[in-house]
Amino acid sequence: QVQLVESGGGSAQAGGSLRLSCAASGRTFSSGAAAWFRQTPGKEREVVAVISWSASSWSASNTFYADPVQDRFTISRDGAKNTVYLQMNSLKPEDTGVYYCAARTGVGLIVSSELYEYWGQGTQVTVSS
Repeated sequence: QVQLVESGGGSAQAGGSLRLSCAASGRTFSSGAAAWFRQTPGKEREVVAVISWSASSWSASNTFYADPVQDRFTISRDGAKNTVYLQMNSLKPEDTGVYYCAARTGVGLIVSSELYEYWGQGTQVTVSS
């Protein structure tokens, strides 16, 4: 049974930083994709960042960022730890929300939440001005 466990959420001042972690257990994702989504009350869950990698490719992982977080957030992964990270810098109050980690076994920069097979429980991020 695959489990994704997020950590690292909390509160920060505008302009500050937080780092979210998403540790997977139950299987090793030698190829696949992972993403961070966020949700705020009254709004649909939206993609924040995606990372995709292939065990058969010599190239580095591919990434995608939503426009609001471009140049502020960085998604990365540690294959040995089966963990994906989201480094969030220059935080803004509008970054506030519940952040969810998601993973899938297929490769590709997928932004649709419906195509992700596994989900974490979510972690709250609150940014105050």
